[in-house]
Amino acid sequence: MGKLIIFEGLDGSGKGTQTALTAQKLKAHGVDLRQITFPNYESDSSALVKMYLSGQFGDKPDDVNAYAASSFYAVDRFASYKTDWGDFYRAGGLILSDRYTTSNAVHQCAKLPPMHWDGFLNWLFDFEYKKIGIPAPDAVVYLAVDPEVSQKLMDQRYHGDESKKDIQEKDREYIARSRAAAEYCAKMFGWYRIECTEGQDVKTIRSVEDINAEILAKIQPIL
Repeated sequence: MGKLIIFEGLDGSGKGTQTALTAQKLKAHGVDLRQITFPNYESDSSALVKMYLSGQFGDKPDDVNAYAASSFYAVDRFASYKTDWGDFYRAGGLILSDRYTTSNAVHQCAKLPPMHWDGFLNWLFDFEYKKIGIPAPDAVVYLAVDPEVSQKLMDQRYHGDESKKDIQEKDREYIARSRAAAEYCAKMFGWYRIECTEGQDVKTIRSVEDINAEILAKIQPIL
């Protein structure tokens, strides 16, 4: 089997940027790899995810319970594994993924009281890694960003147009709860936590290259 490395974090934390830059750096050193992202919006398998995020099942994230929402994303990952990258992975290839099952852990735990997190996480990982049979990651890189900074970065991405945000991105309280869940999961499961901001009172984002250098150092032992 190959290796699977996940890039995780709140919306606007730089997951896509760091996944791409890490892939570029490793390819420059001759590493054969595939770069993937979830949800896979180019596939029909993301139809239910799109319906959920666009508000067709309710205009707040909590309108769809953690288990139902998780199944939408899990099916999308299963389809991607079976039709796209599974053969490459099983042949020993390296996969870098922007989001994965870990995103369900972060964003769906946010819908539950903390006392129910462990039960949900046990169900989630059993469902995806054992029941439907997609591979478990070898490492998770968690890009830790304060929710306030995350919001600023998303505002820049959408040029201040709130209408472009999905139901999760619009809900600031939900994002704060997701941050708490992400910190819990990172500690519980030994994710590589990368602090992406610096400063005490005024948080500023570290440079992309500085963050990436830390990422490469963290994942080097498993490559």
